[in-house]
Amino acid sequence: MKRCSNVIGIVLLLLLCHFVACNSKKQVPEPVEGPSKELSAIDSLMWQQPDSAFAMLQEFVVSPEAEVLDTFNWHYCQLLISELLYKNDYEQTNREDLLQSVSYFDSLVRQTPPFKGDGGIINVISNSSNIPFLTARAHYINGVGYYENDSVVSACAEYLKTLELMESHFEDKALKGHKARFMALTYGRLGEMFNEQLLAEPAIACFKQALFYCRREPTSKYGIPVLLYNLGIQYDVANQKDSAAFYYDEALANMPDFDNLHYRDLMANKTIFAFYNLDYSSDSIIKSLKHLVALSADEEEKTTRLLTLGNVLFEYKQYESSRMYLETVFEQQDDITSKIMAAENLSVICQMAGDSIEAQKYASFLVGFTMSEIEKKTDASKVNEMFKEYLAKKQVKQAGIARKDAVKRSLEIFTPIAIVVALVIFIVVKHRSKKLLMEQQEKADRVLGETEQQHEKELRLKQLESEKMLEDKEKYHRQEMEAKEAEVRKELEEREKQHAEVLEAERQTHRMEQAAISGRLKRSNQEVRELKDQIKQLDDLAAKTEVAASFDEEPICRLIMDRVNEGQFKSKIDYIIYKDSALDKQQLLDLRLAVDRHFGQFTVRLKKAYPELTNGDLDYCCLYLLGLTDADIAALMQRTYNTVFERDCKMRKIFDSDNPLPITLMGMAKDSSFI
Repeated sequence: MKRCSNVIGIVLLLLLCHFVACNSKKQVPEPVEGPSKELSAIDSLMWQQPDSAFAMLQEFVVSPEAEVLDTFNWHYCQLLISELLYKNDYEQTNREDLLQSVSYFDSLVRQTPPFKGDGGIINVISNSSNIPFLTARAHYINGVGYYENDSVVSACAEYLKTLELMESHFEDKALKGHKARFMALTYGRLGEMFNEQLLAEPAIACFKQALFYCRREPTSKYGIPVLLYNLGIQYDVANQKDSAAFYYDEALANMPDFDNLHYRDLMANKTIFAFYNLDYSSDSIIKSLKHLVALSADEEEKTTRLLTLGNVLFEYKQYESSRMYLETVFEQQDDITSKIMAAENLSVICQMAGDSIEAQKYASFLVGFTMSEIEKKTDASKVNEMFKEYLAKKQVKQAGIARKDAVKRSLEIFTPIAIVVALVIFIVVKHRSKKLLMEQQEKADRVLGETEQQHEKELRLKQLESEKMLEDKEKYHRQEMEAKEAEVRKELEEREKQHAEVLEAERQTHRMEQAAISGRLKRSNQEVRELKDQIKQLDDLAAKTEVAASFDEEPICRLIMDRVNEGQFKSKIDYIIYKDSALDKQQLLDLRLAVDRHFGQFTVRLKKAYPELTNGDLDYCCLYLLGLTDADIAALMQRTYNTVFERDCKMRKIFDSDNPLPITLMGMAKDSSFI
């Protein structure tokens, strides 16, 4: 259950972060400006590359920005420290600070209304929609801390609090991206915890919910097959064989590759499943389990496989072989559960063989764990009740939502009916008042007729006066227009005459300029021919005197090889140690130019032949031409060894070559027929 840190420097660095932050923490939490850009960048990177985010956090905590953090960002920093410690397999060293952060975020989220609404934290922090998410993350990582300290009940309470926060503050359609992945991780942790407590029913419910969110946003490339595999295990434990077989097959179908621990665990469980269901012969099952032992990646996995093999041999009554494997597990395995399982069968085997001393040794070992098993059952009962209570609350909330939906649907049905009834009443009332309206209409018509007659008389008089005034205006306007037309006609004739004179002068000037240009063009052609002859002579002279230097003797190549020889880089050591050996952009450009000079524009030809190569890939190709290893390149480019190794595999796949990249690239560079 516990994670242990073996890197003293990192622990000291995190303690330094705690010391600096405590000295800079403000006492007054309001107002809050919101997350800092540096911490937000680390948070964003954490979801994709937790190791790189951890390195950024280490740099941040010793920077000047860390000394002036406000209250919100201090707690935000503590949350990121806890999350990155967990994601990088270190012990949670800031438990006390994290507990303060949990309380702080709880105080903020109480001001945030569920789903949407005005007021509360919205007036304090601009990015208020993330406050419930940060609070949920704080409870989740706090649960991880409790779990690492064997407090299963407290861990379960924190995980359930996490789910309640997410489900009460976010609608289902908003649970996507990082939030969907977070929900999958939370339900997955609960499922694993219930599995350890041998509670198959709640474990199945949690793993199904985790699978639902993992399909929205996969937690990793093995996320979906591992959840399917865990569901198969739970149905197997619940003795629902058809469902177990279905999920085992689904997990195998969704497995992206077969050289990994998850695949070997799956095949081991399928083999045990076949053993208990008598699907295969004993020889076939034992052979399969021995094959899995041979495929083990390390000693810890090997002892796990040996435990499975020893237990199966015990069931087949091959006690001597079983004892050999189980004794290896008991002596080499540190996991208490595995040692207990091995000791139980070894005690029986030794009693049957008459070896009472050995039998007593295993029996004495098992006695020490009787009380822990009782406590474990008590924890199982508590967490089971907590989960049932959570489900009950969730059902009540869902019932309330369902009632609201029902009311909404009822309104949608009855509102049109009410409108129709109101319309009918309106028509009846209108019909009753129609007679009164007609009488009023007749009276209004009489008054209107008299008014219209009077208005027509006045209109005819005004019309006669207007017609006379219009005739006078038209006559005056006609005379004025005729005078203006005469003036315009005269002005146009004068302008046409002036335009003709200007056009003739421009034509004369153009003819003179053409003659001058023709003379200069002839002289320029002669000068161009003379320059070409001079350039040709210089090129011939350069071709005779130029001596091509060796590619390895290029200054940039000598500089790189000197750093490699001095650094003695190793793949297992953190590349940050070699940061003084890193190449900058100008040095990478100098290397690319040297490659193109000596190998006939090789990078251009390579990019043309393989368009899928990025500029970064071309830089790596230039380094491989020097015969460097992945460890050397990881130090020079300041990347993790795994990152460089994955790029190596990617480019060998692009080149469709099984040979090492230095050999492949040098062959293409020297091949004159290559593009």
